[in-house]
Amino acid sequence: MDKRNQSTITEFLLVGFGDLQNAKILVFTLFLIVHIMALTANVLVIVLVGVTRSLHSPMYFFLSQLSLSELLFTSNIVPNMLWLILVGGGRVSVARCIAQFYLLGVPTIAQCLLLAAMSFDRYAAICRPLHYATIMTFTHQLQMVGSCWILGLMLTLFIYIFLNKLKFCDLNTINHFYCDIAPLVRLSCSGTTAVELVTAVVSFPVLLTPFIFIIVTYVSIIQTILKIPSSTGRHKAFSTCSSHLIIVCMYYGTLTSIYIFPPRDNSIDLNKGLSVLYTLVTPLFNPLIYSLRNQKIRAAILKYV
Repeated sequence: MDKRNQSTITEFLLVGFGDLQNAKILVFTLFLIVHIMALTANVLVIVLVGVTRSLHSPMYFFLSQLSLSELLFTSNIVPNMLWLILVGGGRVSVARCIAQFYLLGVPTIAQCLLLAAMSFDRYAAICRPLHYATIMTFTHQLQMVGSCWILGLMLTLFIYIFLNKLKFCDLNTINHFYCDIAPLVRLSCSGTTAVELVTAVVSFPVLLTPFIFIIVTYVSIIQTILKIPSSTGRHKAFSTCSSHLIIVCMYYGTLTSIYIFPPRDNSIDLNKGLSVLYTLVTPLFNPLIYSLRNQKIRAAILKYV
């Protein structure tokens, strides 16, 4: 335990992107535009799935929940990030910082599980088409989605409880634009073994298990597709899965780069860049990928334009 004869601190200094000087307004404007586009695109997906009868199917229901997780995630981080850009950094209370981590963790875990649920839906549709209607009932869909969100809430809560017990009494500078668990643990002047153990026990299964499940289901899906005699049928089957696979690769690629194999401390700018991609760009690309590649969603958009 690192003992410091300092008074307990009650707030952190978020460095953000530092002093951007003349580029501050340009960066703020660019990030604001991307954020507004991401919010609009995800809200549009949720609304379209809710009001369009042709989109009342499991795949689009899961997609709407994915957009909801993106909304919660980006709304928790980006507004404060924009403020930090304008003022060149800012202070945040310890309690609010830990709360931001909790609100970051819930949609992150839920999204990992939702991507796995979507892969199961594609598996059932392609590998078990005759039983699809009985497998993917609306009750089953609700149970799957509810489990994703409940696990997100409960598992993040375990980490939050232990994180909330940490003491901070010396260093209070976080060289980032949001509160994540790694800098909080690094700044603590009390024992961190418990919170690190709980984080490892929660994080690795939550990140790896859905990913392994997705790989296994897609191995079965690809084997089934290759057995389809018609090239048109194979193309149609592949097209229903390609958007999901692109999102899985983007999401897990950035998530792995930030949390599983993070850049070293001397590459903090790279870490911030990856975090911008994860928190700002990915929430925009996800609905766009589905919208641009999906005929039913394009038709629904044109219907209400």
